[in-house]
Amino acid sequence: MTIVRAYLRASTTDQDANRAKRQLQDFAEQHGFAIATYYSENASGSTLERPELMRLLSEAGAGDILLVEQIDRLARLNQDDWQQLKQLINAKGLKIVSPELPTSHALLNESQGFTSAVMQAVNGMLLDLLAATARKDYEDRRRRQVQGIEKAKQLGKFKGRQEDTKKQNAVKAMLKSGHSYNEIIESVSCSRALVAKVSKKIKEDQNSVAT
Repeated sequence: MTIVRAYLRASTTDQDANRAKRQLQDFAEQHGFAIATYYSENASGSTLERPELMRLLSEAGAGDILLVEQIDRLARLNQDDWQQLKQLINAKGLKIVSPELPTSHALLNESQGFTSAVMQAVNGMLLDLLAATARKDYEDRRRRQVQGIEKAKQLGKFKGRQEDTKKQNAVKAMLKSGHSYNEIIESVSCSRALVAKVSKKIKEDQNSVAT
């Protein structure tokens, strides 16, 4: 029996890693599968230091599906790290499937033989291409960001990253009203990490007043 394990990732704590959950659910249902487990985290795709991804790899078995929204959710790694991740995935016998990669959809079926082998080979080449493209996009954006910051500094306009106080205030109000984390995440469109951050700040403020 094929087990589908969905991996969801966002780069920062201000982003919602679960944003693509509904899309992956719909994709799985369209292909006659149910997602068994979700692994969600806020971490950079440019590093292998991702606890939830490593947990997925440790829990997965041969033939399981590693489902991702896009390949860049899985990897924006340099070549060496991408090869290392692929070795870990291949050693576990996992199949990478993504809605954006039509050749991977055939891997949802347990068919064997020549056709299956060809599709896996083609899929592997496209995975390498998409991973390389994701890395280039990451490096290009980082370079533009550095250039933009340098120009802003020269003009005396650089203030650093600004927190979204409006969103934080909305989270704070809902927490004080007794809403659950899931209700807040859905209503405010924020990450669980942001809700936890605001909740911690509320408790710190309360403790400060008490003392």
